[in-house]
Amino acid sequence: MKKFTIKSESAGQRLDTVLATLLDLSRSQVQKILKAGEVSLNGAAATAHRLVKEGDSVELTMAKAKPSGEKKLTALPEIPIIAETADYIVINKPAGLLMHGTERDGRVSVVDWFLDRCPKAVKVGEDPNRPGIVHRLDKDVSGLVVLAKTQTSFDNLKQQFQKRTISKRYRALVYGEVIPEEGEIRFRLDRSSKGYRMAARPENQVGKAAITEFNVEKRFYNYTLLSLLIKTGRTHQIRAHCAAYNHPVVGDDLYGNNKDKILNKKLKLGRVFLVATNLAFVDTKGERQEFSIELPKELEAILKTLKAKA
Repeated sequence: MKKFTIKSESAGQRLDTVLATLLDLSRSQVQKILKAGEVSLNGAAATAHRLVKEGDSVELTMAKAKPSGEKKLTALPEIPIIAETADYIVINKPAGLLMHGTERDGRVSVVDWFLDRCPKAVKVGEDPNRPGIVHRLDKDVSGLVVLAKTQTSFDNLKQQFQKRTISKRYRALVYGEVIPEEGEIRFRLDRSSKGYRMAARPENQVGKAAITEFNVEKRFYNYTLLSLLIKTGRTHQIRAHCAAYNHPVVGDDLYGNNKDKILNKKLKLGRVFLVATNLAFVDTKGERQEFSIELPKELEAILKTLKAKA
């Protein structure tokens, strides 16, 4: 059985939308769970369209979906380790890998790999389904992630994320020619009516504040390679911001238009051209730690096929 308490940021949303985010499932998958009677809200049967409130208690039995009650895992993934101490581990998460999976679908995740390597970290954090996780990368995005091995480290990192003192820089290839050499995208972000993606809205409308700074790294015909620094850590922030800025990230079928999807298919990339290349934070000893990685070989290969602008 899984138990969740609804937090303030989820208040007012449909139950199926909230569960889709918590469980990394589509809304249709969540709706099937709800129809099977496997979810209760405050001890009563729950429906997909029910709007949740802060403090609501949600319970998932998952009994009908998984009679065995055990998660069946395939082989654990290979994840490059960038740095490791007694307090934390910094990894280069591969594209295509979930940060945390679910008992229902049995897909392996970063959490499965992490607990296999650091079993004592099973109780680190605030959510038993996400031990050690302080921040996330989307499944089809790769790059640097820090995982806390101790509660002290988790609390230290969480505080820095809340104060926005952790530095996270990304590199992304986007469609079109980004005219300014540098700029700032400040669309507010809110869960869209579709539930599984974010809607970018003007600053005078509803949504959470989100700030993305960018610099043009290299120009190509019909493409631009950007370096991006996020001041906030919203869900799909860079992907939603770039799309709203009319320069969607290459390989992103979720936020790209129909033309972009056709081009994505031709490129045969199979992932989003977005990488968390730089990460910096202060460890529990008060020392600043900085990490950086290069683009994966498959993304470098894509760049070599493009014609650069003089």
